[in-house]
Amino acid sequence: MGKAWGFGRHGGPEVQEFFDRPDPVPGRGEVLIRVDVAGVNPLDHLLRSGPVDGLDGGRPFPRVLGMEAAGTVLALGEDVNGLEVGDAVFGFALTGGGTYAETTVLSAPHTARIPEGLSATVAATLPVAGTTAVDVLDQLGLPAGATVLVNGVGGGVGLAVARLAVGRGLRVIGTGSTAKREHAEAVGARFVDYTAEDVAAAARALVPDGFDGIVDLAGGSSLRTVAPLARDPRNVIAVGDMSVPDLGGRFVERRVDRENLERSARLALDGLLAPVITAVHPLSDAPAALAAVENGHASGKIVISVA
Repeated sequence: MGKAWGFGRHGGPEVQEFFDRPDPVPGRGEVLIRVDVAGVNPLDHLLRSGPVDGLDGGRPFPRVLGMEAAGTVLALGEDVNGLEVGDAVFGFALTGGGTYAETTVLSAPHTARIPEGLSATVAATLPVAGTTAVDVLDQLGLPAGATVLVNGVGGGVGLAVARLAVGRGLRVIGTGSTAKREHAEAVGARFVDYTAEDVAAAARALVPDGFDGIVDLAGGSSLRTVAPLARDPRNVIAVGDMSVPDLGGRFVERRVDRENLERSARLALDGLLAPVITAVHPLSDAPAALAAVENGHASGKIVISVA
């Protein structure tokens, strides 16, 4: 039996609980891993709050929280290629196994080996934040010297986008609350504090001719405030707000396969995709880790150390 943190039914934080479960049995196309580190993401509490098509695997309650992890392969299911027992790996729990647990199953096609020199802590941040950063910037395809606005720069994805964009030679402006300034500026972004100034006016003052691209991580009214700052509305890419086509923009095209994981790992090794990890919690403190993300107070990336 192993310890896990999850939820007994859909709802708010009150449905969360610790429980013991046997090691999962890897199914076709899955690998069983001993979890070393799990990443914490907004999607985790969204899955707890209600069903999300295609991401719960049809598993019974209680379900384990978490979507990304790094660890060591303990067993292979059928039809798993390119991975072996004993491999240090990182990837997605796309079939509902969860990752806030001592052991779990990852989807093998969405799992990659951790390259030598990369820590499990960093690797655990790459499936969501790392690959999203690669995807949005590839989708924009901006040349060096272009301007990009990262709306909601202070979280794990926003800082990853900003750091990678700076590494590509882009001029980066990021928006966020006062507490996010230090981390945003540390990765090379100019910062606009939405709590202290008019975001649209301040951003336009920095880039009077309009932005070559906008990456939106805030959604809602914030997206609608910054979208008109784009020179071409098609270069407004939203990560969470599915209504962006109404503004002429596009939703991010996600690639969560092994190839993109391996690419993100290489960028991390080269220092071009350096995650800003602001807190490492033990599994026993998983409630606080998720609460920080759910409350919107987290800067950078929060992870849970299980090993």
